[in-house]
Parts: sequence; structure tokens; C-alpha cells
Amino acid sequence: MILALSRPDPRKNIATLVQAYGESPELREMANLVIVAGNRDDIREMNDGAQEVLTELLVLLDYYDLYGKLALPKKHLPSEVPAIYRMAARACGIFINPALTEPFGLTLLESAATGLPFIATENGGPQDIVENCEAGILVDPLSANDLGKAMKTLLLDGELWRKFSANGIKNVALKYSWDAHARSYLKQIRPLVAAHKPQQYSPAILRASRFADRLIVSDLDKTLLSNPTGLREFCQMLRERRKQVAFGIATARRLDAVLKLLKKYRIPKPDILISSLGSQIHYGRELEVSTDWETHVDHDWNPRAIRRILRDIPGLELQEDSEQSKLKISFHIDPSQQGILTKEKIVSLLRQEEQSVNVFVSAGQNLDITPARVSKGLALRYVAQIWGIPLERVLVAAGAGTDEDMITGNTLSVVVHNRQHETLENQVEGHNVFLQPSRMPWAYWKRLSITIFLMKFPGSR
Repeated sequence: MILALSRPDPRKNIATLVQAYGESPELREMANLVIVAGNRDDIREMNDGAQEVLTELLVLLDYYDLYGKLALPKKHLPSEVPAIYRMAARACGIFINPALTEPFGLTLLESAATGLPFIATENGGPQDIVENCEAGILVDPLSANDLGKAMKTLLLDGELWRKFSANGIKNVALKYSWDAHARSYLKQIRPLVAAHKPQQYSPAILRASRFADRLIVSDLDKTLLSNPTGLREFCQMLRERRKQVAFGIATARRLDAVLKLLKKYRIPKPDILISSLGSQIHYGRELEVSTDWETHVDHDWNPRAIRRILRDIPGLELQEDSEQSKLKISFHIDPSQQGILTKEKIVSLLRQEEQSVNVFVSAGQNLDITPARVSKGLALRYVAQIWGIPLERVLVAAGAGTDEDMITGNTLSVVVHNRQHETLENQVEGHNVFLQPSRMPWAYWKRLSITIFLMKFPGSR
């Protein structure tokens, strides 16, 4: 039996196989040809490509008078395919894939695994399969003569047939099973794991977390600075607990602007400062910048292309230079365009130009664009991992739309009431998120949330 099994697709080149078989009286005496080309009820109702292939096969069957020699079964079940291969192998037959090109060649592995030698196109993936399995022959699929010669070689040379049959059973299991794939993957990955060296952090980074086993992180403008009385009480409580709790600020502002506000409102310097929407991380009282983080987030960042794409969009205007940074581009949205220039539309425009970025819209009028790896939440998780603080021991106080990914996940979160409260409230779920009622004084809520946080874990007072 000469077996072919594929879709009735012109690229599968089945007609050339029938031509090679039909033009060789020797082949017709040696074996029958079985072509399993999908399932059909009425050729006239199939797509144009399938109609073309099957009609040509029927014409060739008639032209070469292959009745009784060529089988074109109308139907088969997927569960029957292994038995079809085995039937051909028991008859000392061959499998043939005459496709013009084959990206991989799964049917070749199927046939070889059942001990059925194969003939395959020389174009594409079959080259690797023949090299790895040594169970078949490559041919030029455009040459009916070459196809015919290869089929006669395998059918007449019993020793070669038995060699290919045994090689296929052995080598498919050895090189193409899931176990083989796993072994190959581990072989490739082990040297990389062995060569890995733990990242070394500077003394400033390590000192910033040497006492704390928990972390409080707050947004700046809509949270810390939203109530002067509450801010004073919070700072006093923070000073009393400083050795127990690490303090962080996460903001869209640049570092220079944050430092001015810290000085103006007498806010203690944070142990961790995440600025420019998460594009920069600073550690300790010295505010040492994390160069590792900057290198990580700079991936595929093309600010010149982003400005070019958005510069002519009506209703968008670049913010002043003080609001721009190396890894953040900020625009104002014209209030008359707020319902038109949605986040989804901006994302779509940038994706069409193959720009992989994060897009943040806050207060309906501020548009910030950062590299895809930049956000407050991603920066926060990076810091927690370095310091070894579980996210369940991180309390986030947030109030802006750009804080969304800080308050999702396993962190404890307080959403402070402000005019953007509704934006965040609609996007958070879970028992770890506390929404501040508008009627509750800010200072009382801040004290309550910190007290809950300090009492949350064993050993806290």
C-alpha cells in the first residue's frame, strides 16, 4: 500500500503523486494507492480549493484507468488514523507526503512511529525529521519521475525498508515524544541555571529594608497631600513605627518635583520612592536610583515614534517639560475631546504602529505613556521581591486611576475618597480592598487603616 493522508489542498500536491503512480506500470503492479483526503459528502459543496483537488484526482483516476488500484475513501474518523498507518505498515507499504512545502511534517512522525517508512518533500521541516529519524527519503515534489523512483526504491529494497521501519519506531520515541522534548529542554536550560549569579544590590538598597517586615506605599497628590491634618498625624505615626514599617511613595511626578513637596510638607524621606509612574525607583535616605530597573523597563521604548504618532491628534497637547521624563511622555487632553480620546483609542493607534506601551489616563485630562514594563504596580512588586516582603504585608493607599495595578492582586489596599474615587472603585474587588466612605474624615480613616495594617500580622503591637 502507498498511503497519502492530508487535506484536499492544492499545496499538498496530491495530483503529482497520482501522476507518478499512474505513469509507472511497475508501481501499479507492486502496490495499491490509498489517498485519505479529508471527509466529503458532496464535492460540489466544498470550498474552491478542495473542489479543484478532488476533481483533478477523479480525472486522473479515469485518465490512467486506476480503477481497482486507487482508493479515495469519502470518510474516516480521527480515531481510525493510527490503524490506517498500521495497516499500511503490516502490508510493507510506504507513506508519502508530496506537499510543495511542509512547515513541520507531523504526518511523517505519525507514520514513522508506527514503523511505516516515508517519502517526503525536500522543502521545509521534513529535512530535520529525516536527519533525526533516518526513516525516510526526501524528493523534489515537482518531479513525478523522482517521486516514482523513490517509491520503487523503498518498495523493492526490503533491507532498506526494515531499517527505516525500525529507525522510525526508535527515533520518534527518542527525539519527538514529550519526554524527549522535556529532556532536550532541560539539557538546554541547565547550563543557564548553573551560570546564573544572584543579583548584587548596593548597601543603600539593603539598608533601606534591614528592619522592616512590611511596607506602606502611598500615592502623593490625591492621597498624602489631600488633607493637611491627616498628613501631620500620619507622619507622626510613621516616625514612631519607622523601624518596623518601611515607607514608600509611588507617584506620577518626577523626582525633583517630589523632593520639593517632601520638603514643603515636612514628609519623612521614604525608604522607597517610585517616580514618573514607575519608570524610576529610588532607595533609602540617599535615594539611590535603581539602574537595574531602568535597564529592564527601557525594552522596546521609542519615544520619538510615539510623539510622531500622536502629535497631530486633535485634542492632545504635550505637557510642559517638567512633566516629561526619559521613560514617560505626558499629554493634556482637551476637555472637549474627553469622550472621544479614550484610553482604548490611544492604545489602538499605538498598537497599529507596533508600539508596545502602557497608557494611563487620569482625571479624564492627563494622558501618560510609558514603556510596556513600566507601571507603579510593577515597580512595587519588584521592590517587594528584592526586600523579601510578601505582598500580603504591603499596604497601598491610592486615589488615582494610575494606581489601579497597585491595588489589585494580593496587596492590602485603601482607596482614599476623591473626585476620581469612582474610577478606582469600579475596578477593584476582593476583601483586601477598603473603600473610604466620603463621610468619614480622612485623618480618621488613615489612622484606622494603618492600625489594621500594624495589627494584621503576628508579633505586631
